[in-house]
Amino acid sequence: MFTPQTLGIALVMMVTSAICWGSWANTFKGVKNYRFELFYWDYAIGIFVASLVFALTMGSSGHDASSFLANVRSADASNIGWALLAGVIFNLANLLLVAAIDMAGLATAFPVSIGIALVVGVILSYIQQPKGNLAMLSGGVVCALIAVILDGKAYGQLGTGKVPSRKSIITCVVSGVLMGLWAPFSARALTRGHTLGPYSIAVFLTLGALLSCFVWNIYFMRRPLVGEPVNFSGYFRGSSAGHLLGLFGGAIWAAGTVFNLVAANFTGVAISYAIGQSAPMVAALWGIFAWKEFAGANAKAKSYLALMFVFYLVAILLVAQANTAS
Repeated sequence: MFTPQTLGIALVMMVTSAICWGSWANTFKGVKNYRFELFYWDYAIGIFVASLVFALTMGSSGHDASSFLANVRSADASNIGWALLAGVIFNLANLLLVAAIDMAGLATAFPVSIGIALVVGVILSYIQQPKGNLAMLSGGVVCALIAVILDGKAYGQLGTGKVPSRKSIITCVVSGVLMGLWAPFSARALTRGHTLGPYSIAVFLTLGALLSCFVWNIYFMRRPLVGEPVNFSGYFRGSSAGHLLGLFGGAIWAAGTVFNLVAANFTGVAISYAIGQSAPMVAALWGIFAWKEFAGANAKAKSYLALMFVFYLVAILLVAQANTAS
């Protein structure tokens, strides 16, 4: 099983994780006239298949007791259950996030939702595995929360017609709270009893997400947050490009998740999760420069955006430094 042997390699993996987590939603933004509930089936398949490929390659190198299949055989069944539960919770959070992106845009939904998730996830992960300097971790969490508030204020400065609805904000907040809850369950599977390795956790996490689509996604197809109900016939009428983008988006997210979990073996879950959750900076950059979501924004909005990036950067630096100062 491949794992980082130095802090430098672990940091590269965590930054790559953040880039992947902040970029996968572009595949949904790139789909035209295709509902997110239908796109999400391909995305869910993509995250599971990609995680399995990582487990059978990087996670199986060496063929020792830590390799993927050997690890699954030796792990406690309860830890497999925790990883599956983490996937179920993540999937509901992510469905709400995609709905929020549909309603409020990438540059707003991502920072608000994932910023809240960072706060919840780091606190609960640290309780599960107290590794890292608590004062610096706390400072990073506070800076991330300030960045979320600044992003909301920037969006509030946009012209009439672009102000996010109450439903979109509530969706972001609920998504963020739920998104912060899955990390502690994966941390438990990674640290208690006969543990699952990072590649094994990724497989069961994404399997739980895929299976839960038959509950969560079918519910949203019948009672959508945006638009009219849809059925499976729309999925089969979807374009090849739409299906491929969904699978590709899932593969991007899975790569970020595997790298994040593998890096956590070296740094601890709280630190790896926190740096990975700097993904809102990446998503906001995509939203601003690629999708022009803040085109025509006034000077005050741009100032809020600049401060948002500053506070997220400070949050990342504090959380990264928390490892070496512990």
